Amino acid sequence: MLIGALANATGVPAKTLRQWEAERLLNEPARTTGAYRDYADDIIDIIAFICHAQTAGLTLRQIKEVIAIRDDSRAPCRHAADLLGERLTDIDTRLRELEQTRTALDSLRRRLDALDPAECDPSVICSAMSPSAD
Repeated sequence: MLIGALANATGVPAKTLRQWEAERLLNEPARTTGAYRDYADDIIDIIAFICHAQTAGLTLRQIKEVIAIRDDSRAPCRHAADLLGERLTDIDTRLRELEQTRTALDSLRRRLDALDPAECDPSVICSAMSPSAD
């Protein structure tokens, strides 16, 4: 299957397929007599896995690790579970950070809503957001 047909079949742009090949996520395909890439049909499953793993938040490096484990005839399930566990921990941390940011912004917004512009200190840019307002 030529790269254009593969791109159409998977929804992954040819440029991305070439990048994944260069990064060794995809094995180098055979070449036609005209030197065009000629992918085997089973490549579609590998590309679907890569896309699904990216959607789960894995990096290309992590995806390459999982593929390498499978290529070594071992089940990558434990490694994949560990990677997803790390991803979940990162997301939980980020959610806590975002909640703290949201709380701070909500407090600031309420302070601004209650502020009478006529009472603003003209020596600062914004009275409610100046360091002395805290």
